[in-house]
Amino acid sequence: MMEKSIVKTKPVKIRAEYIEVEPNVRLHITDVGEGRPVVLIHGWPLSDEMYEYQYSALIKNNFRAIGIGLRGFGKSDKPYGEYDYDIHAMDIKTVLDKLDIKDAVLVGFSMGGAIAIRYVSMYDGAHVSRLALCGAAAPIWTQRDDFKYNLPKSEVDELIELNYRDRPQLLANVGDIFSATETSLNEGLKSWLNGINLSASSYATAQCLIALRDTDLRPDLEKIKIPTVIMHGKKDKICSFDLAEQMKSGIKDSHIIAFEKSGHSLFLEEMDKFNSELIKFAGK
Repeated sequence: MMEKSIVKTKPVKIRAEYIEVEPNVRLHITDVGEGRPVVLIHGWPLSDEMYEYQYSALIKNNFRAIGIGLRGFGKSDKPYGEYDYDIHAMDIKTVLDKLDIKDAVLVGFSMGGAIAIRYVSMYDGAHVSRLALCGAAAPIWTQRDDFKYNLPKSEVDELIELNYRDRPQLLANVGDIFSATETSLNEGLKSWLNGINLSASSYATAQCLIALRDTDLRPDLEKIKIPTVIMHGKKDKICSFDLAEQMKSGIKDSHIIAFEKSGHSLFLEEMDKFNSELIKFAGK
């Protein structure tokens, strides 16, 4: 009778799924793969789960993908308190400190792009050496006397009011304009995104809308000294393409990659192109 051979497998180091950023506040972390770290910051009101189809592509191309779930969203803790860009940038710094990250590519989508800009500005690019801004809600998401782009503040006020009256309807309205057309994403993907959105806290959803409405990142742009790519959908109804052009004019050593067929959800609408451009940028 032949003996069964014993196959020894290499032990896998289990990485932390939660990291405490202050007493009683833990953030959910997706940390997978080996290689150069790519740190991904999600948009409003999503979570680190939004990058499901980027994580797999990054792992296959020998990168370490680190998605950070911002406080108030997804599986992260949802405290009452501050939800401005500074507190999110501080949380990101704490996570990257604890993980001892070096030479990372920082990726920010929508509000996450705005927070990534604030992070690089606040901390002089600590832990990161490249920046990818994807459909970023920057340098300002709402109009000013000297900034005529994107949404009037009154529209955001209406979103905040609707959040407290009928949050599922708010999310449905946002879902209707998330892509280039209402049929750009199939029903499965739309349902998946809506499920992630529903996991956010109502309080964080409103407080981050206030931050989006009121924060002016124009002074932050000139503090960015690392290579920056701006990936943006030409048909974006949430962060108009004008914003991409304004970011390019304010960030030295930046360039735009336009997604001709995409609205705000460029990471899904043109997934192959998005993943390819991100991997190419991260590999430089």
